[in-house]
Amino acid sequence: MRLGKTIGTVTLVEPHPAIRGGVFRLVVPLGPGDLAAGDGPAEPLVAWDDLGAGDGQLIAFSEGGEAAQPFRPADKPIDAYVAALIDTLDLPARPA
Repeated sequence: MRLGKTIGTVTLVEPHPAIRGGVFRLVVPLGPGDLAAGDGPAEPLVAWDDLGAGDGQLIAFSEGGEAAQPFRPADKPIDAYVAALIDTLDLPARPA
């Protein structure tokens, strides 16, 4: 599982019936050095969201085969899934 920040929504003209009930969110993955700044240089990816993340929301997401696990036995054609909405994140102070 990785941390990321939502930066937008992907709109489909006619979604596949298997993916109704949620939205695709554009997510920027955040590495350890990016968490304090809240923004990262990584390339954005698209993640399935049925939790209701908003723009600028800090989230936890999974990718690959793990992303489809919550939907078994009815597989959804997704490769990344928003698994948690993060309210607060406490980071340890960096030594000077």
